[in-house]
Amino acid sequence: MPLAVYILGLAIFAQGTSELVPAGLLPELATDLGVSVPDAGLLISAFAIGMLAGAPVLAVVTLRWPRRTALLTFLAVFVLVHALSAMTTSYGMLFAGRVVGAFVYAGFWAVAGSTVIGLVPENARGRAMSVLAGGLTVATVLGLSLGTVIGQHLGWRAAFWTVAVISALAAIGVLLTVPGGRPATETAPPSVAAELRAMLNPRLWLAYGTTALTTGALLASFSYLSAMLVGTTGLAPAWVPAVLALYGAGSLIGITIGGRIADARPYPLLYAGVIGLILTSVALALAAPVPPLAIPLIFLLGAFGFATNPALNTRVFALAQGAPTLAAALNVSSFNVGISVGPWLSGLFLTAGLGYPSVAWTGAAIGLAALGTVTLAATLARKGSVAREPVRSAV
Repeated sequence: MPLAVYILGLAIFAQGTSELVPAGLLPELATDLGVSVPDAGLLISAFAIGMLAGAPVLAVVTLRWPRRTALLTFLAVFVLVHALSAMTTSYGMLFAGRVVGAFVYAGFWAVAGSTVIGLVPENARGRAMSVLAGGLTVATVLGLSLGTVIGQHLGWRAAFWTVAVISALAAIGVLLTVPGGRPATETAPPSVAAELRAMLNPRLWLAYGTTALTTGALLASFSYLSAMLVGTTGLAPAWVPAVLALYGAGSLIGITIGGRIADARPYPLLYAGVIGLILTSVALALAAPVPPLAIPLIFLLGAFGFATNPALNTRVFALAQGAPTLAAALNVSSFNVGISVGPWLSGLFLTAGLGYPSVAWTGAAIGLAALGTVTLAATLARKGSVAREPVRSAV
């Protein structure tokens, strides 16, 4: 695996930590900025807004740029925004900074995805994408915890400065390891029209639907795990970080295993991951009040939820070979649709008074929809393979 792939994973770790860390510092942010905790929570929503829009817009704007140039530009803006955010006393400025930071982070994701695919052989794409996406998994396990500790002891601004510094170091790594110019495999300059034509493939949009639904199935439960552990499972709040770290460990193991399988057996991996996610969600809904059962299930939730990630990423490149950058960009947006819709649906059932186990039932229901899209995609792929098989003479 080229060093550049790990450097890009480090950059995703830094930016992903910024995405997650406000969740652990809401009281500190609210107190310092003079706003309510719900208003501080909107800083998380602001990041989602930027992510949804940033990937496709910046993928098109920077399509003809050398990828290293685009990556460095995104990182430079990200570092500048976080430095300004760390110095501001204005809630409005911080909110705007979150949107802009997420906007360029989404663009970075899209270009980084097409970059790592171009740096490795075709049979190593799943592993490369698991390293890239593994940066976000490590941010979930390590970045969120360390950022929260730094913010609680040194102030939330110190956490933002830390993200800026790590992002700047990642930019130096990108400068030194990512090749300049356009990839040697490109025979003609990239064209927006060609990329848009490649987007007309219905199977590609089916893949985006699988990405959104699988992510939504996971986030429907994950977003409320802390509250479930305290309110239903009966754990003391002090134990919640340890259980979430267990979830993170499962995520890291799942994405690592998925990266090894995705290139050779993408559909069996998707079936196993989605079915595992459904069964784990159902079991968690039933066993939530019993700590010895609920805690191991949270580990499995992370493992199955993230095992599908490499296949979800590499499938879009196989289906849109003429549009690698825009394909990756819209897949990033699909992930963020799932991140937004899954918790929203769970919140509706919580508001209706159905209790925290209902969020796991919601995840299982979304997972069934994801399983339907996987089954349809596998059927279409099988029919396509049969149609392309040459006819042999009986003589």
